[in-house]
Amino acid sequence: MDDTTIKVYGYRWVVLGVFMFINVTIQFLWICFAPITGPAAKYYGVSDIQIGLLAMLFMIVYIPMAIPASWAIDTFGFRKGVGFGALLLGAFGLLRGICSSNYTLVLVCTIGLSVAQPFLLNAFTTVAAKWFPIEERATASGLSMVANFLGTAGGLMLTPYLVLHYSIDTMQMIYGILAALSSAIFLIFAREEPPTSPSPSGFVDRALMFDGFKHMLRMPFFWLLMFMFFVGMGIFTGVATWVENIVRPKGLSITQAGMIGGLLLIGGIVGASIIPPLSDHFRRRKPFMLIGMIGALPGVLGITFGDTYMVLMVSAFMVGFFMISLAPVGFQYAAELTYPAPEGTSNGLLQLAGQISVVFIYGMGVIHDKFGSFTPALILAFVLLVLNCILITRFKESTMIEEMNRHA
Repeated sequence: MDDTTIKVYGYRWVVLGVFMFINVTIQFLWICFAPITGPAAKYYGVSDIQIGLLAMLFMIVYIPMAIPASWAIDTFGFRKGVGFGALLLGAFGLLRGICSSNYTLVLVCTIGLSVAQPFLLNAFTTVAAKWFPIEERATASGLSMVANFLGTAGGLMLTPYLVLHYSIDTMQMIYGILAALSSAIFLIFAREEPPTSPSPSGFVDRALMFDGFKHMLRMPFFWLLMFMFFVGMGIFTGVATWVENIVRPKGLSITQAGMIGGLLLIGGIVGASIIPPLSDHFRRRKPFMLIGMIGALPGVLGITFGDTYMVLMVSAFMVGFFMISLAPVGFQYAAELTYPAPEGTSNGLLQLAGQISVVFIYGMGVIHDKFGSFTPALILAFVLLVLNCILITRFKESTMIEEMNRHA
């Protein structure tokens, strides 16, 4: 590969920054009801499941929207595709703050926000490929994932404070204003691509979206990767969604539940700041995905059987650090593995696999209702993580990385 003509631009960090901001915001709006499930159900006069639906809707709506969102990003470009999602985010986020006292209207606005989400989540590797050289792409995708973690952690930890000191209505209005602000900033500062490509010749042109789609679905390794994302995202979102219900029988308060959920995300933030750059530095993807899955196993056991606040906090941090932070490595691995399929398509299919795990999250609620405990569901999660570890051993490094290493 001839890298002598490659130029990277400092403005790539501005584009990544405004993209991260809208991802922070939508995660606030997704998770904010999880740590206040009980109080919110009482306020609206509905069941815990109906409050849980406000989070699960993001995953339910994602399923039919994933492919259209990826098509829009790959066809119309990063700025237009993501910009459409940003407009929906700002509009429905603000409307949900205005209509916050009515559950039905909150539900309708949540559907609008759920439509916006895939236009943001499916562009992680697109912004990395358009603006960053290959040796920085896992890092760029990792920082996008960090934004998601920051938003989710902020929503889990800040929401109980706002509700206890102000009200559910005030909390939603604050988040609505944040959504409108982040949307406006993205639309003002985002750009489609730099004047010259950061990719070497031979790794620039991508296939058409549907050609790439068929190419990916013929690859056995991609199916294994999709299953890995299904399991990983199911466990993460399951714990994040039901965190207050999981720790309530252990005698913990909603503030402590929010802190445990926040540490799950803080672990992910720390890990996503360390693991993807290490993957870029050593030019390896498979070992870091395997280490992450193995390292998450003790954390899942701790959340399942731990009965003290300290054990639960440490366990949540471990799950976030070792498992969730490897997602950006997986996104970049898929983009490399499936070349020349468009980045938005591979990103979107992996996100789709993760969002389909709403079935697992709903199943956790059903199992809890049947057995009166989340322990059986968490044991199932542990078994699936072990299976993930076995499957990762069958992966191989991408051709892109192997060729890059040969020319290093």
